[in-house]
Amino acid sequence: MTKENNRLDQIVLEARRNAEKREAGYRAQALKLFPWVCGRCARTFIHSNLQLLEVHHKNGNHDDNPPDGSNWELLCTYCHEHEHSKLKDMAGRGDAENTSSAATHNPFAELKAMMESKKRD
Repeated sequence: MTKENNRLDQIVLEARRNAEKREAGYRAQALKLFPWVCGRCARTFIHSNLQLLEVHHKNGNHDDNPPDGSNWELLCTYCHEHEHSKLKDMAGRGDAENTSSAATHNPFAELKAMMESKKRD
């Protein structure tokens, strides 16, 4: 079992390293191409807080990194998180398991009849 765990740990470690290398490449390129401004809230960044500026892939594919940066936008960490939470919310709405049934109770069903009876009184 430990050999299998070690092998799995090695695979995960290698995948993380590859992702970090890939990210470092496109992040450095995006920071050269674009002004250091969040594309949503327009917050500006300098060297001391640049770690809060992240690259967002517009089409959601982190492997789609064209050299012209057409699939990227720079977002502050807060706007980037918000952008991904919107996508998660939209994805959750399509789940059949997570959707609740429509309400069947109508609290105003008798309102029209009640108002008409008031008019007659």
